[in-house]
Amino acid sequence: VIKCRAAVAWEPDQPVVIEEIEVAPPQASEVRIKIVATSVCHSDLYHLLQSMHKDGFPTVLGHEGAGIVESVGSGVTEFQPGDKVIPLFLCQCKECRFCKSPRTNQCERAWTRVRQEIMAGVESRFTCKGKRVHQFMGTSTFSEYTVINQIAVTKIDPAAPLDKVCLLGCGICTGYGAAVNTAKVEPGSTCAVFGLGAVGLAAVMGCKAAGAKRIIAIDINPDKAEKAKVLGATDFVNPKDHSKPIHEVIAGMTNGGVDFSLECVGNVEVMLSALESSMEAWGVSVIVGWTDMYDISIRPRHLICGRTWKGSMFGGFKSKDGVAEMVKAYLEKKVRLDEFITHNMTLDQINDAIELMKNCKCIRAVMTVSPQ
Repeated sequence: VIKCRAAVAWEPDQPVVIEEIEVAPPQASEVRIKIVATSVCHSDLYHLLQSMHKDGFPTVLGHEGAGIVESVGSGVTEFQPGDKVIPLFLCQCKECRFCKSPRTNQCERAWTRVRQEIMAGVESRFTCKGKRVHQFMGTSTFSEYTVINQIAVTKIDPAAPLDKVCLLGCGICTGYGAAVNTAKVEPGSTCAVFGLGAVGLAAVMGCKAAGAKRIIAIDINPDKAEKAKVLGATDFVNPKDHSKPIHEVIAGMTNGGVDFSLECVGNVEVMLSALESSMEAWGVSVIVGWTDMYDISIRPRHLICGRTWKGSMFGGFKSKDGVAEMVKAYLEKKVRLDEFITHNMTLDQINDAIELMKNCKCIRAVMTVSPQ
């Protein structure tokens, strides 16, 4: 058993607390990882401040991290101590019908390994003050050490800087892949990206990489405009600057609507606006932002006329394979990460990092958790 520091969320809507926790040794097929760097993602805030499911606490949040293998359990041959790795909230067993199908990046074991309603792993190797502590999304990167099943870990290039590639554990892959893998943005097309947090900015980057000729970035925060244009946006639209609905504004700018629209907020009203902003005859609209708190309703004609409405989990990447490839793409300067990092902090500053994200004052705050 390792005793180490972790940020424990004892209850919803309260500051997290740096505690000493016990991390059990890895069991069969498990890997114990020293987390070197992690960042705060909006999904952490969603659980802590929005959904606030009482059965999901106490928990150690964090699912966007990178680290080094400390030890492995029996039966683990893919990893050995010293390997650089990224934990994955979406696993890839490579054996189930989903993993073997090119039609999805889902894994059947993901549906039994993590309880989605409380956003926590069924298993946990954490205890604190005599109490079992959940592992958020089966990962928990706001801890100096964590234990994860090998199907939810990917080995990465040893040259990768962990304080940069940690972002590939969720947000950047989610947005970039939603454009490239799920929407399948085409060269010369028009795109609209709703919401310019890290996921939305990554979607802009993905649209650019796919060859879109016009990329309209949409956000109510005008401070996001410059960063969006650095990553490939050709236009910036603030809905607050217009008296008519945003989908009408987009339609007016694009002779009827964009070819591809991506909703990266997790707001059902914005999801509908994104759908309506796509071209009625052939538009493709992708829901990327996460929420499980509200229903959405549409008029059938929105789809009957020819639109396609899709959802994207983790950008459509088969996680173990896709994240390793994205790390390689970063090292080859084909994908940007540095531009997303607005703050560098330590684990002791976790509540400050949460406040920055809550108040839209950062894109990504990367925290040093342990020395390499």
